[in-house]
Amino acid sequence: MKLGDRLIVVLLAVSGLMLTASPYVIDTAPYEATMGLVQRIFYYHFPMAMTMMLSAIVCGAASAWFLFRRSERADHIAVAAAEMAVVFGVLTLITGPLWARKSWGVWWVWDARITSTFIMWLVFGSYLLLRRFGGAGSEVLAAAVGFFGMVLVPFIYYSVNLWKTLHPSNSVVPSLPTSMGIPLYYCWAAFTLLFVALMSVRIRLERSRGWLERAYRAVED
Repeated sequence: MKLGDRLIVVLLAVSGLMLTASPYVIDTAPYEATMGLVQRIFYYHFPMAMTMMLSAIVCGAASAWFLFRRSERADHIAVAAAEMAVVFGVLTLITGPLWARKSWGVWWVWDARITSTFIMWLVFGSYLLLRRFGGAGSEVLAAAVGFFGMVLVPFIYYSVNLWKTLHPSNSVVPSLPTSMGIPLYYCWAAFTLLFVALMSVRIRLERSRGWLERAYRAVED
């Protein structure tokens, strides 16, 4: 087994073990006074949302690289990151309403952060649809879409500071007590490791798909 393969296995194993142990780590945190048990969804929701935004940044940066250099490797990275943005976006959009129902009394509100997050998820869904059904040359248009998705990230992050929303401000996480901060950053690290491992696997699959397509074209010619 090559070094890269071993590293992926290690990352998957470590992230899997960390996520398996995460309920026990979260259980060490004190109960939030008003929400109680439901507040513990936050320890998964926040890291998933941050991983979604990380995926968007990686996709946008790789898309820009592809637009300027037509780099095949950049294209592979962009496709992989777009899929990660959609996957972690789904998880974010599921855990958010579960938490909101108890915290705000409603499943969904169209405030700035929730709406812009949903729009960004749709953008990366559109990216994948373009790559699947757009035909020849769709990778260029998809790259422009991926770059636009990345531009939404700072808007999403700072939206709670620019407009009055139901979401707490960005100052909440840094001000958490250590008893709550440790479980949160633990889960964030676990999801980040999972992201890196899944990205590595998906980039390899995309590279193999490219080789296979070129082989088919060579045979047809």
